[in-house]
Amino acid sequence: RAGHRSAVLVPLLFTAAYHGRVDIPAALDAARAGGLDLDVAVADVLGPVDGVVPPELLDALSHRLAGSFDGLVLAAAGTRDASARETVTQVAGELGARFGVPCVPAYATAAGPRPGEAVSLLRAAGCSRVAMSAYFLAPGRLYDEAAASSWAAGAVAVADPLGAEPALARLVRR
Repeated sequence: RAGHRSAVLVPLLFTAAYHGRVDIPAALDAARAGGLDLDVAVADVLGPVDGVVPPELLDALSHRLAGSFDGLVLAAAGTRDASARETVTQVAGELGARFGVPCVPAYATAAGPRPGEAVSLLRAAGCSRVAMSAYFLAPGRLYDEAAASSWAAGAVAVADPLGAEPALARLVRR
């Protein structure tokens, strides 16, 4: 808006991997080089930062889960970045603790296990009702692959992407 001198850019990302570390700063630098006359601060990603999982994120993930389950898979897009995968593992641990069930992180691309493999691992470990939680903002090819592989491996439920989940909107606002 006219008259504003500053803004905050909120990366709609769950990990501080390549897009957050490289793509967003490069786009901001290009905008500044092109004449952007606005002081822009970049907020943290929506996922864990400095070892802290935002409670709003856990609320959003929890709200999307339905039904009865004794095992969970937290399915994410995927990254080659080991520190980003650690944050997904942290979210999986806290989500599982919230429901009192084991929760395994899984990835549609890059690192394994794939979501269907994670469902199979939990079933082999004795879980009979495994659900997939979607660590995705929106539907698309990677979410579809994660969901399809989870169903094929015997998942009893697959959560929708977080989308416009009110708790996620609260996190973006904060």
